[in-house]
Parts: sequence; structure tokens; C-alpha cells
Amino acid sequence: MAMDNFKQFVFSLVLAVSVGFISIIFVIRWVLYFKEGLAWDGGPAEFNWHPVLIVTGFIFLQGIAIIVYRLPWTWKCSKLMMKFIHAGLNVLAFILAVISLVAVFDFHNAANIPNMYSLHSWVGLVAVILYCLQLVLGVCVYLIPLSPVSWRAAFMPLHTYSGLFIFTSVIATALMGITEKLIFGLKDPKYKDSPPEATFVNVLGVLIVVFGAIILWIATRTSWKRPSEQILLSQHVNEGATDTKVGTALSQTSERIDPETSGDARRRGKTEN
Repeated sequence: MAMDNFKQFVFSLVLAVSVGFISIIFVIRWVLYFKEGLAWDGGPAEFNWHPVLIVTGFIFLQGIAIIVYRLPWTWKCSKLMMKFIHAGLNVLAFILAVISLVAVFDFHNAANIPNMYSLHSWVGLVAVILYCLQLVLGVCVYLIPLSPVSWRAAFMPLHTYSGLFIFTSVIATALMGITEKLIFGLKDPKYKDSPPEATFVNVLGVLIVVFGAIILWIATRTSWKRPSEQILLSQHVNEGATDTKVGTALSQTSERIDPETSGDARRRGKTEN
């Protein structure tokens, strides 16, 4: 099935992935060239894992997980497979975020620095907790085949909104964090004097914002949404109409349509009417 404005989608996707990779390169360059490098020894080099893992996992991987359903090349895959891919990317992002938090607490405790005193730390911890809750509820509602169909349909708008809200909150928290690090870390010259490190990390912040904006753009375009299972199955039936065996198999499969997708399609139909 053809996607509307396919070229625009491909351009947006390539741009998002490119900006995301450049952001990862920038954060690694920051800690290796301007900072103490990477290690796991309780010192500043251990702390440096925090920005690297946050940008790589909590921002880049989470962003890709948000738009993975929109990739038209995956529309021929089963919805269940896409659920596992979506969940797997989010679980990996959560694991990297937790490791990054451990690095921060280790460094603070070793250096006798108080924990959880800044707005950055407050919002960041809340984002991690909400992300964990989002994961647990998503698995329980959509991957465990015990929840009623009505629950899946009713929870989908909240699941979608909370995912975008958490993603946006993580980006805001990252911007607060890198600004805080520059203010505290740059002594001579100071941050206000715009030394090379400050300019370099400011560019990193802009790249993170651009990546987030593109992801949100892709995720909110209705014309790029994965079609309902009914539409995809009917397309398969039309393409294989000459093969009766294939047609029979697809007609049997259509009886097992994913419930939250059909509910979403019904809601869109009512809205359009």
C-alpha cells in the first residue's frame, strides 16, 4: 500500500536519523576531547557516561521507537512483530537510561556531592519513572493477550500522548543538564565567555532539539500512520486474488485482527463522518 507524501516521509526520516547520529557523535566527541573520557571508576570519567547514554538511548532510541510503526517497509510485517520491535527499542532505551543514572549517583557519592538537588535531577527522575510505568502498562495491555479489547482501545490515546510527553520531557531535561554541566564545569574561561567547549555543546543542544522536532513531526502526521489491519489484509487479498490458497489463508487471518487497531479505525471513521 502506497504512503501519501512518501518522498516527504523519506526525507524527514533520513534527516531525523542523520541528525540523531550526529548528536551521538557530538556527545562522544564532547566527553572524549573536552572532558576526561569514559571509565567506570567513580570519577568524572564515569559521570561522562551519563550524557552519552542519555543521548544514545533515552533520546535517539526512544525517538526511533516512537516512529517505527510509521515505516512503510514494515507494514507487511505482522502487528505483533512490530509491537515486539517497538517494545524492544523502548526497553533498551530504558536500560541505558538506568545505567546513566547509576553513573551519576556513583560519581556524586564518591565526590560527596548531594544527589537530587537540581531541577534537572527532579525532572529527569520523574521522566524515568514515567517511562518505566509506560513500559509496564504497554506490555500488560498490548503484549499480554488477556486485556479486554475495550481496555486496549480506551488506553491507546493515553499511551500515545504519554509517549510523546515523556519524549519531549527527556529532551527538555537533557538541555537543562548540559547547560548545568557547562555552567558548573567551565571555570577559566567561563561559560559566559563562549569558549570552544561551550559553543560545541550549544550546537549539540540545537541538534537534540532538531531531532526531537522531526520525530514529533513524523509521529503526528495522520497520513503517515500505519493503516489498519483490515486495509492491509484487503490489500494482500487483492494482490493475491489469483492464488486461491493465499486468498483462503488471508481470509482466515482477517478473523484475528488486532483489536486496538480496529478500534482506532472506528474512531477515525466517526471523526471523519
